[in-house]
Amino acid sequence: MAISYKDSGVDVTRGYKAVDLMKKHVKSTYNENVLGDIGSFGGFFSIAGEKMEEPILVAGTDGVGTKLKYAFLLDKHDTIGIDAVAMCVNDIVCQGAKPLFFLDYYACGRLYPEAEAEVVKGIAEGCRQAGCALIGGETAEMPGFYPDGEYDLAGFAVGIVDKKKVINGKSIKAGDVLVGIKSSGVHSNGYSLVRKLFGDENKAELEKYDERLGATVAEVLLKPTKIYVKSILSLLKKVEVKGIAHITGGGFIENIPRILPEGVSAEIVKNSYEVPPVFKVMQEKAEITDEQIYNTFNMGIGMIVCVSPENVDATLASLKESGEEVCVVGKVVEGNRTVILK
Repeated sequence: MAISYKDSGVDVTRGYKAVDLMKKHVKSTYNENVLGDIGSFGGFFSIAGEKMEEPILVAGTDGVGTKLKYAFLLDKHDTIGIDAVAMCVNDIVCQGAKPLFFLDYYACGRLYPEAEAEVVKGIAEGCRQAGCALIGGETAEMPGFYPDGEYDLAGFAVGIVDKKKVINGKSIKAGDVLVGIKSSGVHSNGYSLVRKLFGDENKAELEKYDERLGATVAEVLLKPTKIYVKSILSLLKKVEVKGIAHITGGGFIENIPRILPEGVSAEIVKNSYEVPPVFKVMQEKAEITDEQIYNTFNMGIGMIVCVSPENVDATLASLKESGEEVCVVGKVVEGNRTVILK
């Protein structure tokens, strides 16, 4: 008896339908640099219009992690794609690079075209927020590998920067100032601990209003990661920025040292801003120290910019003009590339 591909669990017609449903979202991210159309073997993007002495490509890749569990449980798939874009483009803009294009990878046990189209809708929204184009991706239907109704999502972004304008933190010195840009919430890191603290199986509990959070737990935990690209690129046109740290997995403790040269440390003043309630609730639930929670979550600060003291006012003004909530969170001191919490 003949056994078809469909009999094995893969129905190619679902793939055709998914592509058809997502086309309008993908095309909404196109600009004059995109060459070709969705469905080619590769995505084409022209950099002919970039006026740079020595253009350098900067690439970044990341996934959404176990935050996806909440998208599955709550059957809400239209914002998780923003997270996938944010995790990549926020990384490459830290080097001073302007994101050019993005590609996604979506893998599932059984393809539900409508759900994937919702995910791609979010990816397209993230690309528009970052000013980049969604030029391709991969959908993998893998029956028996992923549970029915679940999927994995990852992405890959490429940006460009003139070599002389690369931001690498080498000029940072003691006395420089650390400006924090506020996050939209938990973003997309630490969700293995989040799930231990809030659970990921009881939809009714997650959809209850929590007075401590000022929202439902579901609303707080699925809020998409903030994309800082346009605000940072605008700032770079006005101010000399010495270093930029994206506060992702590892929180303050692991990410800030990545931009520090030898001989200095970062001193962070914890009460320099109001930590969002969700982090306070999680610290209480987990019964962990400040050092531990600042080594796991962004604590309400999604990006930290390092500038000279004379550039602080201009930095704050530019970021506020871009709609960001900002504050001075600390300074650079002599040390050995560590983070000091005060």
